[in-house]
Amino acid sequence: MATTDVSQPRARPVRQSLDVLGWLRENLFNSWYNVVITVALLILIYQVVSGLAGWLFTAQGWPAVVANLKVLLAWTYPADQLWRPQLALGVVTLLLGLSAGVWRGIVLALAVGFGVVCLLLALPTFLLAPVPAQVALPAWQMFLAAAALVAVGAFVGNAGGQRLRWPLVIAWVLLYPVVILIIRGFGGPLPIVDTNLWGGLMLTLLLSVSGIVLSFPLGILLALGRRSDLPVIKWFCIAYIELIRGVPLVTVLFMGSLMLPLFLPGGESIDQLVRATVAVTLFSAAYLAENVRGGLQAIPKGQTEAARALGLNVVQTTLLITLPQALRAVIPVLVGQFISLFKDTSLVVIVGLADLLGAAQGVVGQPEWLGTPGGVWRETFLFIAVIYWFFSFTMSRTSRRIEQQLNVGKH
Repeated sequence: MATTDVSQPRARPVRQSLDVLGWLRENLFNSWYNVVITVALLILIYQVVSGLAGWLFTAQGWPAVVANLKVLLAWTYPADQLWRPQLALGVVTLLLGLSAGVWRGIVLALAVGFGVVCLLLALPTFLLAPVPAQVALPAWQMFLAAAALVAVGAFVGNAGGQRLRWPLVIAWVLLYPVVILIIRGFGGPLPIVDTNLWGGLMLTLLLSVSGIVLSFPLGILLALGRRSDLPVIKWFCIAYIELIRGVPLVTVLFMGSLMLPLFLPGGESIDQLVRATVAVTLFSAAYLAENVRGGLQAIPKGQTEAARALGLNVVQTTLLITLPQALRAVIPVLVGQFISLFKDTSLVVIVGLADLLGAAQGVVGQPEWLGTPGGVWRETFLFIAVIYWFFSFTMSRTSRRIEQQLNVGKH
């Protein structure tokens, strides 16, 4: 009978490391057609990059962007009151930093992402020029201060530990109304600023945050209602979801802006910003409900049966067993929807609100820049495109870190 010698370890294959030239030869120049494709792409990349770089440094429309940074960031918000949205931004960043220091983990990932966005926004605004002197803080100093507050808050939160947990929870619950109160005012030391003066990046962030925060619980309720055993609740949720998902956001915005006052008694009217926020929230909630429902359907029925066997009722089973797993499974889809919502807020310009895109259109149409060679639209829209990209990319990368910490998609 043959025997196997196990005393000697098996020889492991040695993976030879390739130098740079070897890697290029193996991956990019290993055949004649790969050589042609590589050379053609290198020439194309060189032409695009060199042309873009040359245009960036010679374009004559950048002074329009520099002179209108305040318009792009806050539209016609009174210049002597700009310290109020800056104060609101400081409160948000400080709370985010404190929460990152206390809870770490996912919250720390969010704080790091927000801090990176602020640093990236500080760079182009610094390179362009400071905002005019009537602004409380130049744009680059405002973004740099926000990033610093995140870092300081994280340090203080880490030192304070669990003692700050409940005060921070209460602060986050009160944050949204406090921010709105600071920006709008209530009279006396904070004079009221009408919402028709709000705009630019400030309005885009307010609409996005409002839509995300308000649509999240509504979407979860719609998803649970669609799976309900009560026919009235189930069919109402189905009808709402299918109706909203069957029309574009533009239609919902027009209905909220033009048709809603017709249903109010006595000719009463609702603020235009409130109508747009409600429309965005209702629209986003319908799509979020379907995403959450997909996550709920992916949970094996055995977990629900096991929870009921342990004596948990329907509410306990949903809140403690199925819903957390469903939300964890659909994190990539939810973040993708939030990114889409952030960009879709630009549609509010058709109902008279000047968000970031509307502010850019206002800058392009200013008479003093109409004689600029080549116009100023390229530089203006490139600047706001960079802002949109910064926020969207940061949300995407933060989502990836959350997925890694929760091991989403891994078994």
